[in-house]
Amino acid sequence: MAVSMGRRLAADACLFILTLTFQHTNADNIVAGASTEEAPHRRFEYKYSFKGPHLSQTDGIIPFWVHSGNAIPSADQVRITPSLRSQKGSVWTKNTVNFDHWEAEVTFRVSGRGRMGADGLAIWFTTAQGLDGPVYGAADNWNGIGIFFDSFDNDGKKNNPAVLVVGNNGKLVYDHPNDGTTQALGTCLRDFRNKPYPVRAKITYYKKTLTVLINNGFTPDKDDYEFCTKVDNMIIPQEGYFGISAATGGLADDHDVLSFLMFRLTEPGQELPPPEAEMPKEEQDKYQEEFENFQQDLDKKKEDYQKEHPDVQREPIEDMYESVNDREIRQVFEGQNQIHLEIKQLHRQLAMILDEQRRYVSVVTDEISKRQGESLGQVGNILDTVFFFLLRNSFHESLKQIGATQHQANPVNMGTYETVQHFNEIQEHLHVVKRNIEHLITRNGSPSEKQGVKCPDPPPMPSCLGTIHFLVFVVIQSILFFSYIMYKSQQEAAAKKFF
Repeated sequence: MAVSMGRRLAADACLFILTLTFQHTNADNIVAGASTEEAPHRRFEYKYSFKGPHLSQTDGIIPFWVHSGNAIPSADQVRITPSLRSQKGSVWTKNTVNFDHWEAEVTFRVSGRGRMGADGLAIWFTTAQGLDGPVYGAADNWNGIGIFFDSFDNDGKKNNPAVLVVGNNGKLVYDHPNDGTTQALGTCLRDFRNKPYPVRAKITYYKKTLTVLINNGFTPDKDDYEFCTKVDNMIIPQEGYFGISAATGGLADDHDVLSFLMFRLTEPGQELPPPEAEMPKEEQDKYQEEFENFQQDLDKKKEDYQKEHPDVQREPIEDMYESVNDREIRQVFEGQNQIHLEIKQLHRQLAMILDEQRRYVSVVTDEISKRQGESLGQVGNILDTVFFFLLRNSFHESLKQIGATQHQANPVNMGTYETVQHFNEIQEHLHVVKRNIEHLITRNGSPSEKQGVKCPDPPPMPSCLGTIHFLVFVVIQSILFFSYIMYKSQQEAAAKKFF
């Protein structure tokens, strides 16, 4: 019985491993098939995107977007719904999108205090703006596609949080009791609540194929996507609005969208249409009329200003501003002036150093003349101390200034060469002084060594203890010892009388 149970468990384990291997192979084949094809060209569309750090304006409006319900735009994110019960909110593009192929990258964060959350977040592409409704804060019976991030388990099958792709032709009613599983074209189980990093979703519609990739938010790597689901032969409206909505119920989560980036995809070798073709003719005429009105107002203001200021009427406006050539010449002159000032500062510093050298040399010469009879070691120590002090105090600060000048003004080669020449001359002068001093020491050092003063012998140390004192100490100690012995014997004899 035990053997049969072991064989059964081994068979189940093998079947489980084969299943995982097959799924992994399918995922690899999908990625490999996508990579073998030539990647489409991506163009960022700012009019259908938003992101921080300047996401909204001072009046709370998102450029090229509209928000409704409980949505709260801020500088770095849009809080679609706060963590309060029965909240709804959404954001939608103002203008319609008519791209044949597109890709949307959405970065969001869903966070709450409870172990479970509700209701979820949805990303839309529909023919009309669903500003309010029962489907994750948007309207039902939509015509388009919706990607739902469902966080509440309505059907009790423990298959949430989940990501679903649901299409609608404007006639279907969303199946809330079953969490839309009966209408889903593709689904995957992904936990997107309370992650350490924001969750990212990449939704690509290319050649009638919708692909959803998910970044679970476990790592800060923005490109760490995992395959979620794929829907082939999917037909969506040619023109529509992009939107994001969210809703809460009895449970509540914060649904924050950090960015929505839209990219237009074109097939390799296909040219993009000109900007004029992307804008409707009515909108082009409107902008052209506004430009002409603005130009007429500007010309009128110029004429009024010239009438009020006739003295500056003939002066060209170009003379009031600095040209590029004038700016370059001014910068060259300012740089040369700065270099000249630095060179003058270096010359003053070198003059101070030379004065210090002369003073130190005179001090050394006087010291040697006064101490000709001293030993060679003392003179060498004095010489080393003087030279160390000289080099440390005189050269260190000047070398730092020369290095700074070379770093700030590399073109000034003549000034740097002259400075190095000055230091070489000073170094040679110091070597000459040092050789002269050593010559004087060697010449006067021998007689002083021969006539050196011999130190007298130290007097004999007196003895700390004499013979008489030692004998007296021994006699006193013996008397005290015998007295103690006699006293102890008398005490013991007295004590025996009581027994």
